[in-house]
Amino acid sequence: MTAPLRVLITGATGAIGGALALEYARMGNKLVLMGRALPQLAALAEQCRALGADVTTHELDVRDRAALRKWLAQVCVDGVPDLLIANAGVNTNTGPDQAGEPWDEAEAVIEVNLLAAMAMVDVVLPAMRARGSGQIALVSSLAAYFGLPVTPSYCASKAGLKAYGEGLRGWLGPEGIQVSVIMPGYVKSPMCDGMPGPKPFLWSPERAARVIRRGLERDKARISFPFPLNWGTWWLAVLPAAVSVRIVRWLGYGD
Repeated sequence: MTAPLRVLITGATGAIGGALALEYARMGNKLVLMGRALPQLAALAEQCRALGADVTTHELDVRDRAALRKWLAQVCVDGVPDLLIANAGVNTNTGPDQAGEPWDEAEAVIEVNLLAAMAMVDVVLPAMRARGSGQIALVSSLAAYFGLPVTPSYCASKAGLKAYGEGLRGWLGPEGIQVSVIMPGYVKSPMCDGMPGPKPFLWSPERAARVIRRGLERDKARISFPFPLNWGTWWLAVLPAAVSVRIVRWLGYGD
């Protein structure tokens, strides 16, 4: 019988994070769940325990990187995670009148989506390397392939996270550390609902979580979905930028 995995999920109170927690709970794993909404976090923990998981929770805003690093260091003392899923994320946009992204919101997007994920890896990675094993999953987005006119900061944060994860994979693979970049398309959630523009091929969080888990089990470098949206966004990165800008505007992202 396979020993339970110790799985750490940030942004666990989000749609994908919560679905991933339940997906791994069904396998009897030990879960460390972190989020900002304590009532939702407590309710999720009870659901996971009912499925047979051992669960601990922690309420934290990942923008407080000093508190984040302190908590993660203690987590590693209690037991180094076998799988770290950096899932916490926020978004902003240029607004209905295209006035632009508020700076405080744009700054928060970079802090949460990129810098917090990098800080988490920085704390947990030394313990994984010392052990000679571990897996890191960074939740990026198909928006990492090409900057959309309506969400430039979000696209920048996810593109940075994609590049960071790809670099980590090349560096750490020989040491037994697996790194995957997760690139979802549109997954039903309040954050997704608040994003401007069309939302083709919308998936449920539960479907996304199943695909992510299976991709991680196979150590896929990129876990991108759904097809054909992932194929189409890949082409946006390949085509000349002037062509891609015209395509995304034609599709309804921008003026």
